[in-house]
Amino acid sequence: MRQWGPIRCWTGHRGGRDRKGVILFLASRPVVRRVPPPPRRRARRRRPARAPAFLAPYGRLFAAPGALAFTLAALVGRLPGAMLGVAHVLMIAMARDSYALAGAVSATGVAVTALTGPLLGRLVDRYGQARVAVPAVVVFALGATAMVLCVHHDAPAWALFLCAAGSSGVPSLGSMTRARWAALHHDNAAARHTAASFEQVVDEVCFMAGPALAMVLCTAVFPEAGLLTAAVLLVTGTLLFAAQRRTEPPPHPRPAAGERAVPLTRTPGVRALLLTFLATGAVFGSMEVATVATVRSLGGASVSGAVLALQAAGSCVAGLVFGALPLRGSLSARLVAGVAAMAVAVLPLLAADSLVALAPLLFLAGMATAPTMITGMSLVHRLVPAARLNEGMTTVYTGLLIGISAGAAAGGWAADHLGTVSAYATPATAATLALTAALAGRRATRRRAGVVV
Repeated sequence: MRQWGPIRCWTGHRGGRDRKGVILFLASRPVVRRVPPPPRRRARRRRPARAPAFLAPYGRLFAAPGALAFTLAALVGRLPGAMLGVAHVLMIAMARDSYALAGAVSATGVAVTALTGPLLGRLVDRYGQARVAVPAVVVFALGATAMVLCVHHDAPAWALFLCAAGSSGVPSLGSMTRARWAALHHDNAAARHTAASFEQVVDEVCFMAGPALAMVLCTAVFPEAGLLTAAVLLVTGTLLFAAQRRTEPPPHPRPAAGERAVPLTRTPGVRALLLTFLATGAVFGSMEVATVATVRSLGGASVSGAVLALQAAGSCVAGLVFGALPLRGSLSARLVAGVAAMAVAVLPLLAADSLVALAPLLFLAGMATAPTMITGMSLVHRLVPAARLNEGMTTVYTGLLIGISAGAAAGGWAADHLGTVSAYATPATAATLALTAALAGRRATRRRAGVVV
């Protein structure tokens, strides 16, 4: 046996012919060059999209069991709260052709709410949220239904006032959700601060979407559609919220001795905070009227709703950012700083002479709103005993609503008698009063029962 390259051939009787055949066979085969396969690349794992870092505290907030459920249920019932005022006014004005009657009926409802709101809050503290909210919303539903029937069947004007009074005992879902957050995070001040910021953002969204929804329903469907929709949403949201029993704070049927003897409005810290909220509400109410009047005078009546929404949008952005920031300084100092920023932010609006200039100024003015309201509600938590938390929050929130109504009336008078050029003088004056009240009450709010706030 001989070797010819890598091939071994047998030599036998055929001899050279076999060798030549092997050589020819090898020569006829094509030379194929083996190319090594490319190295395998490891597939990169796609990382899930992460939310912005400043939203991380909100993610931790909703990690608590039941938090998302009661928040969504309350959202359904909180949107109608911003619809009711516009729905009542438009429904009565369109049916009776009288804005004076519509405004008087709406004012009656606000006045009754100012009386019943703190009382309902006190009952919630004593007997629990579900036991009070469900009967209250049933009474509201009956009053709202009676109002729709009276308007539809052209009942006397006095019947409308009775219906407005009967349907004004609306349970404050905003106060009850804040109370649930306080109970869930009673030992975590940072989480309570984030929760207060989130609640303020929800309020801004509701007050931005609610009036627009009511206006569309009343004008595009039929006059009673706004109030009917608001009633259905409020009843549904309240019942769903009351069904979330595992996150409901425990009632306080037997408060400590002496706590019920003194009304909250006579407590120095709460009284000063209530005056600040009254003046702050006047800023909001007069600002809305002044903006509508100014936008119309500048020829943009069709975009007045969008321009108004800029103020709420600025407040939403500021609220989200403020809730993610660490706590700095005392609550009383932050409240004064927030009210001062609000007063300063209103002043440039006096010089706005075009929609292009007015729009960004409103957005900036709105950014001072959320931090002020968040700090004010946090002060309520510190100044009011735990057994009266719902009553305290409802009291200051009712003061805010009264201020909004009074500010809207004052802003309308100023727009009619002083002209649209000076329309923003009313919110500027109200902001000055709010700053004065905050400064005057700072000593009372800084120290309550020996605890610096």
